[in-house]
Amino acid sequence: MFRKITPVVVLLLIALAPQMAAAHCQVPCGIYDDAARVARMYEDAATIEKAMVKMQDLAGKTDAQSANQLTRWVITKETHASNIITTVAEYFLTQKVKPVADDAEGHAAYLAKLEDHHLVMNVAMKAKQKSDPEVVAKLRAALERLGSHYDLEHTH
Repeated sequence: MFRKITPVVVLLLIALAPQMAAAHCQVPCGIYDDAARVARMYEDAATIEKAMVKMQDLAGKTDAQSANQLTRWVITKETHASNIITTVAEYFLTQKVKPVADDAEGHAAYLAKLEDHHLVMNVAMKAKQKSDPEVVAKLRAALERLGSHYDLEHTH
């Protein structure tokens, strides 16, 4: 019934393990740390900002080492922007933002919360597209709005 595990299967499992482990939490475990998630997104924003500054410093340089470093900073910026988008989508929107029916009390607050979460994702996407540190200021403002929906004083 079970087949032999081949090296290809092992490599596939190893490649997928970080993504599987990073997704918290798609089972009803009840262990949530909103403050830690928001703090991590602020850290991602700081990394994006540093990457943008470094990219500006390297722009125009033509030596191979500068080209290598510029590429690495672009990848870092994109990775951290993706981290923010993933955190909002897979943690907050799936675990924390609960739908409220159109005719139910709290629907307007639900829509405002949804809008604030979408704004973070949208600005993080713009951080991927641009190299202007002003985008990071907008990202921090969007994170502030998102954070206003949660008790960020409590940590596990």
